[in-house]
Amino acid sequence: MAKTVGIGFQNFEEIIKEQAFYIDKTLFIKRWWESKDRVTLITRPRRFGKTLTLSMTEAFFSYEYREKKDLFEGLHIYEDNQYRRLQGTYPVLFLSFAEVKETTFLETKKKICQNIMIKK
Repeated sequence: MAKTVGIGFQNFEEIIKEQAFYIDKTLFIKRWWESKDRVTLITRPRRFGKTLTLSMTEAFFSYEYREKKDLFEGLHIYEDNQYRRLQGTYPVLFLSFAEVKETTFLETKKKICQNIMIKK
C-alpha cells in the first residue's frame, strides 16, 4: 500500500499508525543521546518539524510507550540493540508551545498554564 503524504502531523505515534509518509529522523535520538549535552536548543523556522521530532523523542524514551515498540520497528534507531533496550525506559515530560499563539504576555502565560494543567 502506498503511503500518503500527511500535512500538519505533529504527533509521531499518529503519523506511524496512519502509515503516512515519514522521513526517518530517528538517528537524531542516537546523536543527541551520545552527545551527552546538558542543554539542547533546537532552533528551526516554522514548519520544519521541531514538534514532530520532539514527539518522536518522547515516544522513544517515555515509559508510557514501553509497550509500543512497534512504532520504531523498521526505523534506523532499532537497528542497534543498545537502543532497542533503551526504548521506553524513562519518565518524560513533553510540553509543546506549538499552540501558544497569544499576542500579550498575560494571555500567553494563561495559555501555557492551561497546557501544563492538562498534562497527566
